[in-house]
Amino acid sequence: MKNQNGTARKNVDGKQKVAVVTGSSSGIGYATVLHLARAGYFTFATTRNPANGIDLIKAAENEDLPVKVEQLDVTDPDSIEDFMSRISEAAGRIDILVNNAGYVLLGSLEDLSIKEIQDQFDTNLLGTIRVTQHVLPVMRARRGGTIVNISSGVGRFGLPGMSAYVSTKFAMEGLSESLAYELSPFGIKVVLIEPGVVKTKIFKNTVVGQGALREDSPYSSMLGSLNASFESLLENASTPDQVAATILQAISSSEPKLRYPVGQDVNSWLEKKSTMTDEQFQEFMRTSMASVAPSQK
Repeated sequence: MKNQNGTARKNVDGKQKVAVVTGSSSGIGYATVLHLARAGYFTFATTRNPANGIDLIKAAENEDLPVKVEQLDVTDPDSIEDFMSRISEAAGRIDILVNNAGYVLLGSLEDLSIKEIQDQFDTNLLGTIRVTQHVLPVMRARRGGTIVNISSGVGRFGLPGMSAYVSTKFAMEGLSESLAYELSPFGIKVVLIEPGVVKTKIFKNTVVGQGALREDSPYSSMLGSLNASFESLLENASTPDQVAATILQAISSSEPKLRYPVGQDVNSWLEKKSTMTDEQFQEFMRTSMASVAPSQK
């Protein structure tokens, strides 16, 4: 049954498990919604702008999948509260939360304004915290559930020109590891998904710091080399479907691991980081990511 909001099936079955995915309009979020719905989860796909969910609605309708697109701005407490009220009325439960909303802010630390850095943390980290804080009482009441936080390989090692973004992912790692301790007595599991480079629109949607756009930035050649490296890595990058399949694998396990790296690139980097000194790994990354030495301006 399809309704005017694009929901393939209007009502949540009383025994049907419910998933919520933030940042669902494209990429990893989009693929995750479809994978979860195909596995039988009634999936609430959230996006800041509902108009961006049109393609997802059509895909769900074509397969008659249990998907409902909802407005949710993870930076707006009122938006989160409104969403929680709607899901409480429609479903009364949340079994899976996938915190996926986020974006990349590109630029060296010196070239970024405090406002740009604050906005990056507000979405990537505080957005996850806000939504999770609202969902946890619902999960605790049922003595179960799984929180899936989309981190990154750069949550475990740094990269030049992405200091703000990398910082949010390092913080996500610490947050999730701490939450795993806090929530285990309540039967709630925490999972970190750590993709490498993924073939999504994230790089097209990258926000470049205003200072980094200046032609006289002392870091301009470094950022050019970084962009060229990522263009090369995208040729053999993982797909959103591979990441979504890993998420489904994790939540389907009775004893999921805390961390799930996704992609040959990130697994190779993490293996080297575990066997090298910090200095050796930094030299390896300088070489493998092309020249990242700042220009002398």
